Amino acid sequence: MLLGALAMPAAAAHGGPDPKGTAKGQPAKGKPAKGRPASTTPARPTTPRCSSERDVSSAVVDYSGSGLFETLFRAATDRQGHAFLNDSRNPGVWINLALLPGAPTCAQETALSATEEDPGNLYITLLGSNGTLYQAQCATASGAPFTPATLPAACGAGFTPISGTPV
Repeated sequence: MLLGALAMPAAAAHGGPDPKGTAKGQPAKGKPAKGRPASTTPARPTTPRCSSERDVSSAVVDYSGSGLFETLFRAATDRQGHAFLNDSRNPGVWINLALLPGAPTCAQETALSATEEDPGNLYITLLGSNGTLYQAQCATASGAPFTPATLPAACGAGFTPISGTPV
């Protein structure tokens, strides 16, 4: 019996289209109850839900001639597709990357890269649920850690789609 349940869809395994059936006295799905007119309320528009696996990436500045030496940048996504950035110069502060214009509404993965000159750049790449890569270039400054207030100015135009993303 277990093999049949694993090898067949739920409807086939239970011998019908609705394994739970309809409750006694309730109309079948999509049908109005007997003696009652169908609802005239328009259906609510459905918005696609974002579902994402959690993802983490990091980049560290390892050039000792830079004022950013050993600064660690981390990016992470949550299960709702929100992407966040952490700057080790500002411990415990995670910045929602939706603050930046053009950020995808459902980030699936993150990637970070940092140039090692002072001042340098932090490149933040996000994979959107539509398969497009989005990149932001943010100017780094030795004495100024990223915060929710400073990140938009540091990243200028925000995220732009990378054309021709092959995924």
